[in-house]
Amino acid sequence: MTDTTTVSLGLPPMPRTRASRAEIDAARTNAGPQRVLLAAPRGYCAGVDRAVIAVEKALEHYGPPVYVRKQIVHNKHVVETLEAKGAVFVEETDEVPEGAMLVFSAHGVSPAVVNAAEERGLQTIDATCPLVTKVHREAVRFAKNDYEILLIGHEGHEEVEGTYGEAPEATQIVNSPEEAETIQVKNPDRLIWLSQTTLSVDETMETVRRLRKRFPNLQDPPSDDICYATSNRQAAIKKIAPQADLVIVVGSANSSNSVRLVEVALEYGAKAAYRVDFAHQVDESWFVDAQTVGVTSGASVPEVLVRDVLSLLSEYGYTDVEEVVEAEEDILFSLPKELRATLKAHGDESRGLGGRGVRPRA
Repeated sequence: MTDTTTVSLGLPPMPRTRASRAEIDAARTNAGPQRVLLAAPRGYCAGVDRAVIAVEKALEHYGPPVYVRKQIVHNKHVVETLEAKGAVFVEETDEVPEGAMLVFSAHGVSPAVVNAAEERGLQTIDATCPLVTKVHREAVRFAKNDYEILLIGHEGHEEVEGTYGEAPEATQIVNSPEEAETIQVKNPDRLIWLSQTTLSVDETMETVRRLRKRFPNLQDPPSDDICYATSNRQAAIKKIAPQADLVIVVGSANSSNSVRLVEVALEYGAKAAYRVDFAHQVDESWFVDAQTVGVTSGASVPEVLVRDVLSLLSEYGYTDVEEVVEAEEDILFSLPKELRATLKAHGDESRGLGGRGVRPRA
């Protein structure tokens, strides 16, 4: 009897054939000059730079494998690049061999995770962004002072899990402005809000407005929890969006701040906005109705990925690139203290992150 079972060979899909520039030009709805508005600042922030360098330095001085809990930052390219150098990404500490080297990601971890690592005898490097650490300390301090904490953020996000884990008995997560309308508290007179550092500034303040309408004595955190990089990147795209027929945001799907940039672009007037990890994911049909294209990237995106998008745009006639500057960023963070001691012993004087985050003018 003949076996007619179909066998899949698992072949990769054939790459899509792009429409040529001539074909796109022929289909254009607007024959005017084509230009790019390039947001500044964009891409790597100091906290991301610090975390990535921490893994690179650990690999250099301790040798592979170096284990990393979760993605060190939310960017596919960064993770794949570090994997190629010997980093091993795991979900939890119990996947790490006893006594091995483990790096905590930039998003931070709860005390329970730190304790679990200690129980397994792991050597750890804490690459938590210092701005996230600040929020952790606020949570601990306010919980000790008998405040109830309303943590504005996305439940399930690593950063929110870490902050919540600092004071779970005193913390409630508020996912959206809509949830602010229904959340119940124990004592409205001992209430403070904190937030995930990578949220939409506008949506966060709308959530706070609704909370304060219900709880007038709600207190603000001592300083802004949404990080400078998130705020600056959103402010830059707000300036570009009203002029843009199309906005391209470079960043990964699990990057909260990258996803927010797409939402902000649309909210502030961009006719279309899309997120891509890589230039090859840009659909050239988007250019048919686009005379002005805005380009930006999330805070965990290396500049090379933005340059690839600009190169593709250039192939389709977008050679006029204007950088729209919202702010200059010069913040540097020291590398994790656990790593600095090793670097010093080896004569490596690295302390800050100067240079890696500097972007050349377009």
